[in-house]
Amino acid sequence: MALERWLVDRAVLPIENSLGGSIHRNYDLLMWHRLHIVGEVKLPIRHCLLANPGVQIGDLKRVLSHPQALAQCEHTLAKFGVTREAVDDTAGAAKFVAFNNFKEAGAVASAAAARIYGLDILAEDIQDDSDNVTRFLMLAREPRIPGSDRPFKTSIVFSLVEGPGALFKALAVFALRQINLAKVLEIDVRLLADIIYLSVFFLYQIESRPLRNGNNGSSKCFDYLFYLDFEASMADPNAQNALRHLEEFATLLRVLGSYPADTRK
Repeated sequence: MALERWLVDRAVLPIENSLGGSIHRNYDLLMWHRLHIVGEVKLPIRHCLLANPGVQIGDLKRVLSHPQALAQCEHTLAKFGVTREAVDDTAGAAKFVAFNNFKEAGAVASAAAARIYGLDILAEDIQDDSDNVTRFLMLAREPRIPGSDRPFKTSIVFSLVEGPGALFKALAVFALRQINLAKVLEIDVRLLADIIYLSVFFLYQIESRPLRNGNNGSSKCFDYLFYLDFEASMADPNAQNALRHLEEFATLLRVLGSYPADTRK
């Protein structure tokens, strides 16, 4: 990516949305690129239906956008009776529609994209839920020096040897030190037995993804990476001790970043 090639100083990566959930592909990018999370921001998302000048909603047969944007506007687009087509990003969808001068196709994108590419806004705020917020991560080539002057969050990725209570044991290193977490999003089905213990924790976020073999890209069946955020700075000795404890039995452990938390609700 441009950041790794020194073309830019920072990159912004959407990681989860209040309606569409976690963006799994971007979790994988965090693992396979040696970049560092240095910040986060939560932004309200307002989607618009865009089309070329003179085109009306009734003329549209299909609408292009990023899969997350299409999911966030699913019910509204169903009412319009259009086919949804996924592309790489929302702005790219607007550009594609404009440059090809499509009359039967529109795009779900921002009002800014409409201004840039000369498209008309046929409908505003078409997201299914007005409480539509996306969390973005700010990435850099070098880590941020963690502090203690404000609320911090730390993101890690780890893997475990399969066994009864493996996930419970991993999360216990945080609970024993009163480190705050929030919710479980996904885990391997064979670890579901651990869920009955999770009510004793305050989880922030834990996300699991298949662990891929670096040589051929294949997935080894049921080996998982767990992505976890916890509410503490790596400047806190308590957090340092928790990760030292986790490192004793984790087969892989990497700190993705320790950064100021966006405390806006």
